[in-house]
Amino acid sequence: MRINAFSDVCLRIVMLLCAAPENVTFTSRVVAAEVGTPYNHVSKALLRLRELGLVEAIRGRTGGVRISTLGRQATVGALLRQLDTRTDLAACDTVNGPCPLLSDCGLRGALRRAREAFYRELDDLVISEILHGKLGGPVLVELGLVR
Repeated sequence: MRINAFSDVCLRIVMLLCAAPENVTFTSRVVAAEVGTPYNHVSKALLRLRELGLVEAIRGRTGGVRISTLGRQATVGALLRQLDTRTDLAACDTVNGPCPLLSDCGLRGALRRAREAFYRELDDLVISEILHGKLGGPVLVELGLVR
């Protein structure tokens, strides 16, 4: 299984925000720089994470984004499941229309079960706990949040 680029960016953002102390906020430009992703991709990801309730946006001059309580409790499996918009993993269309094997094909169901097994394996992995040392020590030092 492979996650798409959007899911990868969302995971990196949530990990970054979980590594920060509880009330620290980041501007979206800082988030983009820290996760090494273009600003427009990060903006789109932050919007989706906010819709899911994983990120809070604080308006104003000293505003920014921070992880929500729900975001601190989110699992990798649950997040990836919510971000996955694909209905089928196999492309069952050809240039001439639907695949002629579609009616008797067991591949689509097997791939759906494999995807669910992949997510289930990640359901016990809480995003805030996957940072090195659970407190994000080396991550925070590298980001310049702790000296």
